[in-house]
Amino acid sequence: MKESVRVLTPGGMLGQGWDHATVERGIALGADVISIDGGSTDSGPHYLGSGKAKTTAKAVARDLRSLLTAAAGAGIPLIVGSCGTSGTDSGVDWVAGIAAEVMAEEKLDLKVARIYSEQQAADLKEHLSEGRVHPLPPLGELAAETLESCTHIVGVMGHEPIVEALRAGAQVVFAGRATDTALAAAYPLMMGMPAGPSWHAAKIVECGGQATTNPRSGGVLATIDHDGFTIEPLDPEVSCTPITVAAHMLYETVNPFEMREPDGTLDVRDAVYTAVDDRIVRVEGSKFHVADQYTIKLEGARITGYETMSFTAIRDPLILRDIDAWANLMHEILRQRVAQTLGLEEHEYAYDLRLYGHNAVLGDLEPESGPPREVGVMLLVNAPDQATATAVAKVANPLMLHLPTPSMEYLPSLAFPSSPAEVERGPAYEFVLHHVVDCDDPTSLFRTEMGETRA
Repeated sequence: MKESVRVLTPGGMLGQGWDHATVERGIALGADVISIDGGSTDSGPHYLGSGKAKTTAKAVARDLRSLLTAAAGAGIPLIVGSCGTSGTDSGVDWVAGIAAEVMAEEKLDLKVARIYSEQQAADLKEHLSEGRVHPLPPLGELAAETLESCTHIVGVMGHEPIVEALRAGAQVVFAGRATDTALAAAYPLMMGMPAGPSWHAAKIVECGGQATTNPRSGGVLATIDHDGFTIEPLDPEVSCTPITVAAHMLYETVNPFEMREPDGTLDVRDAVYTAVDDRIVRVEGSKFHVADQYTIKLEGARITGYETMSFTAIRDPLILRDIDAWANLMHEILRQRVAQTLGLEEHEYAYDLRLYGHNAVLGDLEPESGPPREVGVMLLVNAPDQATATAVAKVANPLMLHLPTPSMEYLPSLAFPSSPAEVERGPAYEFVLHHVVDCDDPTSLFRTEMGETRA
């Protein structure tokens, strides 16, 4: 049995970029595995709904070249999860295809596993009818029609499908949607490390350098053993401190002392964070409570309409003196003109008017601090089809160019940054699944293919 396992995480996400020297340092420090997240829901539902990645292929290729050559040179596995941002089947094939090109160029011969996490509505409807699908707060019971409305649905895998692929001989794993932590926890758990330290270390390293004194520094190395784990930055000029490491449990968690995984819950209430030196932190006391029921979380997105965006800039001091009055007048006149010109009732379209430089971020919570010097006005229209959304935005065009406040005696000239002013954004998506499926087999919802990648 191994006494410890070292996990190298070069950054928070594939495609972000890092200094390859830090990866080389992690290899020199004895890394046993490289893990990296390839996606997230942080950027909204578009990427799952459309099945497209938020990263560019060249950035992914650059990072894969760094990791594939390092892993091959050290003879250690590479694990990439949530491929293509949202973990769709097409996202897995997209990343694997880029990797195939890189490996051909670098003359690397590595056994590759592709783990697919996309789900079919028909299969999930069977689980639903048999009472195995349950909502997570704040959603209610799931309707079969909601499943049918999704353009893509993924199941969020735990570590088990990854471990299965590694045991089958995979040297590189490209996984669909997975928990961020499963990617880093899989190899330590496979090698017999305890669940508490393995899952806690995985949580700390999931975002690379974010648990260090310089979040932009790149990656970290976690060393997990039978009593706890240590965290060390890969940049020798950067440090981990007990505060930076402990604070990462506040990131993207409902409860800073607990984090649910498919097979149970990480519990860090008794964790103790100790500085080994001025760069390295030791953590002991992490626990993991195995759940009575294994569950897989579902993520799904559907089209809510089509969007057209328009943007103008206001510098006129008379408008800015009472920008809220201008915005209220804009709302009133736009609704009137859309009804008069397009014959649309208010329930047949929607729009959002945001005043950047005034209250676009906080809305009514924005503290008053005097009139702004300039304001950018973003109009985002949503309608059942693209033509209608653009038509509403075009009706708004003269208002966004010349609308005065009620007290003004002249027409102001505002500023569009582009011509045409209307930008068609295509279909808009929304997340509609926040549910879990009861599973007796942790790998049953996922499909693994071994062998050559498809370019």
